[in-house]
Amino acid sequence: MTRLRRELGVVGATMMGMGAMVGTGVFVSLGLAAGIAGPAVLLALALAAGVAACNALSSAQLAASHPVSGGTYEYGYRYLRPWMGFTAGWMFLCAKSASAATAALGFAGYLLSTLGAAPDARLALVATAAVTVVGMTLVVAGGMRRSNVTNILIVSVTLVSLLVFVVAGFPMALREGAVNFTDFTGTGAETAWGPSLLQATALMFVAYTGYGRIATLGEEVREPRHTIPRAIIITVGAVMVIYMAVGVVALGSVGAGTLGSLTQQQAAPLELAAARFPWTGARWVVAVGAMTAMLGVLLNLLLGLSRVLLAMGRRRDMPSQTSRLDPEGTTPWVAVLVMGAVVLGLTLVGNVKTTWSFSAFTVLLYYAITNLAALSLPARARLYPRWVAWLGLASCLFLAFWVDAWIWMVGLGLVGAGLIWFTLAERIRG
Repeated sequence: MTRLRRELGVVGATMMGMGAMVGTGVFVSLGLAAGIAGPAVLLALALAAGVAACNALSSAQLAASHPVSGGTYEYGYRYLRPWMGFTAGWMFLCAKSASAATAALGFAGYLLSTLGAAPDARLALVATAAVTVVGMTLVVAGGMRRSNVTNILIVSVTLVSLLVFVVAGFPMALREGAVNFTDFTGTGAETAWGPSLLQATALMFVAYTGYGRIATLGEEVREPRHTIPRAIIITVGAVMVIYMAVGVVALGSVGAGTLGSLTQQQAAPLELAAARFPWTGARWVVAVGAMTAMLGVLLNLLLGLSRVLLAMGRRRDMPSQTSRLDPEGTTPWVAVLVMGAVVLGLTLVGNVKTTWSFSAFTVLLYYAITNLAALSLPARARLYPRWVAWLGLASCLFLAFWVDAWIWMVGLGLVGAGLIWFTLAERIRG
């Protein structure tokens, strides 16, 4: 069986997680959730962080105990049942392909908004997103080391732009916050303290799940039992602080209704919000940071997707060709190209709410299986109390069905289709 080189330490793994988390969640989905829950999206952010923390701890101890590429796909096979491992891998591919398409559409939205394109320029949005997917797929196919350097540069630019957003918008948030934070009843007919809060929490949960990239790269991490848990915990804590700071300034300065409408119009809410700040240069800094962030998310998602497909190819759950590595043994180039093609197809949807909501449902099912696997760890391999995994499991299953009904019905249909494929593949192998 072919193996990948262990190249990443704590800093490298943390930067990978940051690159996957600080992107679409803060630059796009924050606006989507604000349009649903109003100012109470800040509560949704906190609730989502709590759920993510439980899942992160479960992922950390599983990855430390079984540090191979594939994440919960491998954990399901090892600690649960083969069909549950396959379902986890299948859900990961569905969820993160949709997230990657959202990132590409978000990049296109910010780019076109900066260039002054009309809000309804759908054809230009989809075309730009498609070109972006092709470009980042080629970067990832170029090798892990090259991708890691690119990721560090992207994360650095993104963090600087968010700092500028918070500093430039803070005076306006102080001035307007008394009005914009008064109404915690949401923008629709339902109150944000009911279904809309739970839907917003489900959407914001996806924004935190980039830590899973660290686990799916487990085979490429040095000293995994030490590196993986530490990198995951640092990443989740740091990103929670960043999201809350940006959320307070964004909502306080322009209001939840405006933030939500800006997301639906051009998928570029923070840039258009920054355009209202006293310092006009803030808009351009935020635009650059947003675009680099989306590229970082897309890069990391393609890395994670290809590693899960690599693991599934090794077991013949997917065609064995997907497990091929390049001559240096560092990149599963066939898997990268396949997942790039899938993401490219999903960008044709052209709607960030649809792709992000689908990602929310499928990734919540994925992490439900993660927590089940963590509950099956032997006592000697367990790093955290069992109640952490129980809480994560219950939260994931509860939140999954608060997205739009048609989204979770399609998701359940894909689960069924995946299990049919798995049964057929088992019979062929047997």
